[in-house]
Amino acid sequence: MKKPDRKAWLQGGAASCSNPPDPPPGPAWRLVLLGAPGVGKGTQAELLCERLGACHLSTGDILRSASCQGVRNRSPALQDALLSMRQGALVSDETMLELVGERGRCLRCCGGFVLDGFPRTVAQAEALDGLLTREGVGLDAVFDYELPTEEIVARLSGRRVCPGCKAVYHLAHQPPQKAGICDACGNRLIRREDDKPETILTRMRAYEKNTRPLLEWYGRRGLLVTVPAHGTPDEIYARAWTCGRSAQAGRTPAAGKPDRGSAAGDEALAPPARLS
Repeated sequence: MKKPDRKAWLQGGAASCSNPPDPPPGPAWRLVLLGAPGVGKGTQAELLCERLGACHLSTGDILRSASCQGVRNRSPALQDALLSMRQGALVSDETMLELVGERGRCLRCCGGFVLDGFPRTVAQAEALDGLLTREGVGLDAVFDYELPTEEIVARLSGRRVCPGCKAVYHLAHQPPQKAGICDACGNRLIRREDDKPETILTRMRAYEKNTRPLLEWYGRRGLLVTVPAHGTPDEIYARAWTCGRSAQAGRTPAAGKPDRGSAAGDEALAPPARLS
């Protein structure tokens, strides 16, 4: 399946995708991904979108791409979000909702979506539910990727970054050829403040405190699918669909929702044997 360019999502307003997704062979999937930093959520989002032909709707990508837009092309909500980030403050629920609401047509895209980075609070989840209702669609599942805290700390604390060319290494999984030295430019590698164990633990405690009510909210609606995030990306991908199928088998589709048990749906959800 071709990779959508997501222009409408990244730019908002009247922007249109020049390479929109093709309609999938079965029903389009609309998913939310949750998971603490370091669980591999970004990799799973890429695999899901590649396999399902869906758009990766990341709110973080909206904010990162804003630097390429002229000030005149930014909506008031985008300006407010960037100002909050420059001040080191959290972007408010209201502003995040406005950013997503400005891109409502992306939520009803024929290819479906994988929503990453939103919602983060129950208030955002309730607002997203209203947006989806307005657009005439609904969520199919919320994948929550989980790992023990000690494994997350090991993953993140082993990262090293080159301050020159910004190359990223990992002491255990992708070490430089010469210890402490960047292969590409020869600069000495550093560990970012965010990757220090004590900082990671602080972030994890905050994430768990803030996310627990959101997980409970989706759990009560029968949408939450807990996915153990250990193993290779392919193994995690396959496990997500095994857990997801089991969860869906235990509930009746809502009125107007397509049945996910079709042969076309099964074929679309079969995990790839190998990724190039």
